[in-house]
Amino acid sequence: MLRIYGNRALKTLPGDATRPTSARVREALFNIWQGRVVDCRWLDLCTGSGAMGAEALCRGAAEVVGIELSAEAYAVTRENWQKVAQSDQTISLFRGDVVKQLSRLHGQPFDCIYFDPPYTSELYAPVLERVVSLNLLQPTGEIAVEHSPAAWEPAAIAGLELVRQKQYGTSHLAFYAATPGS
Repeated sequence: MLRIYGNRALKTLPGDATRPTSARVREALFNIWQGRVVDCRWLDLCTGSGAMGAEALCRGAAEVVGIELSAEAYAVTRENWQKVAQSDQTISLFRGDVVKQLSRLHGQPFDCIYFDPPYTSELYAPVLERVVSLNLLQPTGEIAVEHSPAAWEPAAIAGLELVRQKQYGTSHLAFYAATPGS
């Protein structure tokens, strides 16, 4: 079991198939984004157990959308989001390859995008480039990318500007915003 905002318990996946975002990183991210979450459109990429999207719902996001490859993680995310969503909140979840599934959202920009792929995946640049090409980030929105510097270092992405980086133990967050004028 995992606990999020408001001491709500969420279901988790057994074993090491997913790496849940630590409580420390979740708390830090929501402190950084505290003025952004209420009534926002939140996109959760590589949802795992869905803890980040669930936390966004608990903190007042109007809509949470997620993409997850694993059937088991997809089922757990769906269950967790349905458990915490209020009647005035919208949740949508897609199962499949994140790069391919992003096209379903073309031209539907989000205020907050949380991207936490398996650290050793090759998804970082392709997903960030796809977010830009599909116009998925509001002009005032941000993307937070959780990563391990041993596996990926934040890089220049056309249409995005790296605005800050934070470190929490072995987990790092890189924050991107839309490049002004793009």
